[in-house]
Amino acid sequence: MLKNKIILILGAGGLLGSRLVQECLKHHAAVIAADINIDAMQSRLGTLGVDITNEKIDFRQVNITDESQLKDFFSNLTDIDGAVNATYPRNKEYGKHFFDVSMASFNENLSLHLGSAFLFTQQCAALFKSKQKPLSVINISSIYGVIAPRFEVYNNTPMTMPVEYAAIKSALLHLNKYIIAYVNDSRFRINAVSPGGIFDNQPEAFCNAYRSFTHGAGMLDVGEIIGSILFLLSDHSRYVTGQNIVVDDGFSL
Repeated sequence: MLKNKIILILGAGGLLGSRLVQECLKHHAAVIAADINIDAMQSRLGTLGVDITNEKIDFRQVNITDESQLKDFFSNLTDIDGAVNATYPRNKEYGKHFFDVSMASFNENLSLHLGSAFLFTQQCAALFKSKQKPLSVINISSIYGVIAPRFEVYNNTPMTMPVEYAAIKSALLHLNKYIIAYVNDSRFRINAVSPGGIFDNQPEAFCNAYRSFTHGAGMLDVGEIIGSILFLLSDHSRYVTGQNIVVDDGFSL
């Protein structure tokens, strides 16, 4: 699907980004794998069996929340066909229950996550304007950017669905539409993928409650999200733009 394409993956050392690097390589793409910590990124990819000496991987270090650094990073890109933002920046206060969230922390998390997504997508648009070559951009949203949280799945756990997350992921969907309408060129596409719950060793009580709202799959393996991203990066989705693909086994129905 991706033969001869060059794909930029920001957050390539994360749960989703690392698997995406692996799958893009399997589909014969060259990958620019970027994250804030190259050593940690390479270590995680190594645990997945990715050959980090593969000449088709170009490792880069970048902090997506640093405006000058990210702009310099994009100014040094010569050629990409697709770009995926798989980052998840947040502060140390992130994850508190609603009444415990301060305005300062709320604003900081919006700045870190939504602000960096804006900057990433803006720089992708600027790169397209400069190179005038087709570019497919993907931001990762969430089912909780589409529907209200099902708070009952968090009963009997210390977890909650952070209010910042809902605000960020819903805003991200409209940010995509704004930018794609502003650029107004069918060669430049922005889409979103909205995963349901991805398994990452959450408590059993949570996983069981979550499963009751799906059609049986429950929490998804991160690999189940990859196919939709590969489709959006490929020429099979050439005129798909401004859309959001929900992958959740019916949780949001």
